[in-house]
Amino acid sequence: MKKILILFFLILVSVRLSSLGFTADQQLVPVPVIENGIAWYNTKDWGNEGRGWNDTASHFSRLPERAKGKVTNPVWELSQHSSGLLVRFKTDASRILTRHEVGGNLTMPHMTTVGSSGLDLYAKDEQGQWRWAGHTRPNGKKYDYTILDNVPSLLREYMIYLPLYNSTLSLSIGVPEGNVFETVAPSSQKPILYYGSSITQGCSASRPGMTVPAILGRRLHRPMINFGFSGNAKMERELATFIGEVDAAVFIIDSLPNMNPQMVKERAEIFLRELRKNRPETPIVLIEDRTLTDAWLKPNLLKDHEEKRNHLRETYEKLIAEGMTNLVYVKEESLLGCDNEGTVDGSHPTDLGMVRMSDILTPILQKILHSGKP
Repeated sequence: MKKILILFFLILVSVRLSSLGFTADQQLVPVPVIENGIAWYNTKDWGNEGRGWNDTASHFSRLPERAKGKVTNPVWELSQHSSGLLVRFKTDASRILTRHEVGGNLTMPHMTTVGSSGLDLYAKDEQGQWRWAGHTRPNGKKYDYTILDNVPSLLREYMIYLPLYNSTLSLSIGVPEGNVFETVAPSSQKPILYYGSSITQGCSASRPGMTVPAILGRRLHRPMINFGFSGNAKMERELATFIGEVDAAVFIIDSLPNMNPQMVKERAEIFLRELRKNRPETPIVLIEDRTLTDAWLKPNLLKDHEEKRNHLRETYEKLIAEGMTNLVYVKEESLLGCDNEGTVDGSHPTDLGMVRMSDILTPILQKILHSGKP
């Protein structure tokens, strides 16, 4: 009898939530802090999208705490950056504010402060497409900012991308008291995990929503895990083990920019075998490195590119010959275009370069996601 009463109570709660408009991808509204007529909602009260684990070192970091000491120190430190993480919510407010705190230096010479340490807001339009809506301009490690203002009061879904090259310590979203505010849980779809270098992490996108993983996520309507580690994507076996813990729809491996030819020769096969040990069927996309845009002047750079690609291609062909399936190989060709205008410094893509890379990868990933195989 007691079990029947409990079941009846749960059904009543479910019906009540449904009548209030909550769906499977939404959560209860957290209790805000009211300050000068603004209701502040702490984003730690609901989930980040873009994390592969729930036991990360902090709410806004990218590796589980148990990875410390198992991955290299640089990888561990970079994993504390919030690149690729985002929060979703709905509101009918005509004004949206953010209260944001970061832990490190605000900017770098070859990035904007918005890209390295700021927030990037997108809104879903009436056709269900994500469109840019606003960004913050950090002027200190902790700051308040009106990220959107003077828009019609209409219930919309929003998402905020977190900083690419800084740790996020806290983030609250504020709306005028009395406006509707609903949290939206992270997508339950299998994510695409993108492992790569500083380019993957986001250098030198002008803002957090313009990285290749972020662009692909919006185009494909798919959660993305940004596993970019600036200067430190070197195919360590330990990273393959952790990556293999994630139940992803696709793994993208784009680490050649951080490796020399000998590293590729020695590590690529071990890395891929370790990943396949945990994920025997998940599609893996291998990407050759972009060509440095001044390499046409420097034969030694062209030789380095050629040797790395040859070693990766040889590994791919060996594994295919042995029967490993669901491997896709993407040749460099024109990842950044053919006009040498896609980077900020010859190496790191501008927004133009990020879009060009995304244009090449989008149809490849669409085919995989549609069929479940390359």
